[in-house]
Amino acid sequence: QLQLVESGGGLVQPGGSLTLSCAAAGFTSDYHAIGWFRQAPGKEREGVSCIGSAGGSTKYADSVKGRFTISRDNAKNTVYLVMKNLKPEDTAVYSCAVNRLRNSWCVGPNYGMDFWGKGTLVTVSS
Repeated sequence: QLQLVESGGGLVQPGGSLTLSCAAAGFTSDYHAIGWFRQAPGKEREGVSCIGSAGGSTKYADSVKGRFTISRDNAKNTVYLVMKNLKPEDTAVYSCAVNRLRNSWCVGPNYGMDFWGKGTLVTVSS
């Protein structure tokens, strides 16, 4: 059964860092594009970052470029989002998602994702 489980959220001060994890089960994540999304209260879901299958290219939203880094650990079947220099406007529920097609890339609406995890809350506040 396909599963995506996010972890690593929490409360952090402005300027701080967090690393989010997206653990995949029921499939080999390296064969698929994986994306990170966020949704703040009262706002629409926003694509934050995406990594293509088999070490493919990465994409970032303009609002996080230079601060967030997406990566894979294939041995752990996990995708990470390292977030640095966090700002209050980064506060949101962060979810990871997968494009269930093998050899997929980060293209199209929502980077082509069609299955989401439940998310983890990130709060940036002093």
